[in-house]
Amino acid sequence: MGLGQQGYIRTGIIIKFTGMGIFDKLFGKKQQQETVDQGLQKTREGFLGKLSKAIAGKSTVDEEVLDNLEDALVSADVGIETTVKIIDQIEARVARDKYLNTSELNGILKQEIQKLLVAAPQDNSYVNYELPAGHKPHIILVVGVNGVGKTTTIGKLAHNFSKAGKSVLLGAADTFRAAAVDQLTIWSERTNVPIVKKEMGSDPASVAYDTVISGVSRNVDVILIDTAGRLHNKIHLMDELSKIKKVIQKVIPEAPHEVMLVLDGSTGQNALEQAKHFTAATDVTALTITKLDGTAKGGVVLAIADQFKIPVKFIGVGEKAEDLLVFDQQQFVHGLFPDL
Repeated sequence: MGLGQQGYIRTGIIIKFTGMGIFDKLFGKKQQQETVDQGLQKTREGFLGKLSKAIAGKSTVDEEVLDNLEDALVSADVGIETTVKIIDQIEARVARDKYLNTSELNGILKQEIQKLLVAAPQDNSYVNYELPAGHKPHIILVVGVNGVGKTTTIGKLAHNFSKAGKSVLLGAADTFRAAAVDQLTIWSERTNVPIVKKEMGSDPASVAYDTVISGVSRNVDVILIDTAGRLHNKIHLMDELSKIKKVIQKVIPEAPHEVMLVLDGSTGQNALEQAKHFTAATDVTALTITKLDGTAKGGVVLAIADQFKIPVKFIGVGEKAEDLLVFDQQQFVHGLFPDL
């Protein structure tokens, strides 16, 4: 079926916003920080509340305070492995300084979390929704289990890349769920971004291939390809993603440029487990963590950034498309400790 045939591809109008006023409003540092602060409110209040209880009646940081701090970190879903790293660093500081006032603990904890995030892999290529240089189109293959907000994330990415002046094409390669194709089509219409899709049950690799062919012919900046959201059989998942990669590489040998795993931050440790399974099943190169605004488990971002050595590229801290933010370590830490 040809690329222009009726029912196969909906041709949207790609609108480029070049006015810096719109750009600043959507991506300005101050606005982003306010959005992060609001999105992490539940995590911040839950964690700092437990931290306050941990040091209540104490004048110095002792073993009991550290035990209570450990409980507070674990309850925020920072994870055992990452929590131990943080506690070990604070213990070392206590041993070195001999006397630490509990009033200093927030600042020390903020410093240790900052160091942990800075040590984690980083990639600033998407700052202000810019794209990595050196190739065009930039192809992102998006993976993740059903229910994590994968298709919605793709729609938000399309919206924000478009607002940043980039031309975008969507590929609906999750052909096993009619709802996924329908949802992506709604985002296509909402954002005026074209979409390549086929009937339910079609070969996902075929959709991916035609999407890339169409993207190259249209000279678009970025291609976002949705994939099936299931993980019951890792071998099948690897085979399917491998097939998609191979057909894409027939058009662009170095593609896809990103394999982005979407995780639901509100599921806490379950998000960590999903990351373990997906990173074992395929070559994940980037992470997006969604739904952080509705949970007190935002500490899972620390655990994921620390443990998987894969850059967190985007975080979702609200329902609006503009609430999908390029991840900034300093903004995130400030969102947890806004007064320090």
